[in-house]
Amino acid sequence: MFITFAEYRISPEFQEQYEAATKLLLTETEGVELYEGTDQPGLFVEIWRAADVAQAERIKKERCSERSSWAVLTPMILGGSAKLHVWTFQPAHSPS
Repeated sequence: MFITFAEYRISPEFQEQYEAATKLLLTETEGVELYEGTDQPGLFVEIWRAADVAQAERIKKERCSERSSWAVLTPMILGGSAKLHVWTFQPAHSPS
């Protein structure tokens, strides 16, 4: 199992618009979870699950693409696309 992790901060003036957009996106998209920071309101992370590294990298490429349905969120991000941080993670330890 691999994950693609996206992190960004939403501008306060877009909070309501962001909530409406992500509510719809989450109903249309499988394999993604969305979290907001408890210590830093307005800081969000998306966790995308992938079966292998190739799928995780495809998710990363798509999420960063302007053609992604999730790109509607980019204008709401403080700093725009330059502040959309996306990484791929693998398990730190192999199952025993």
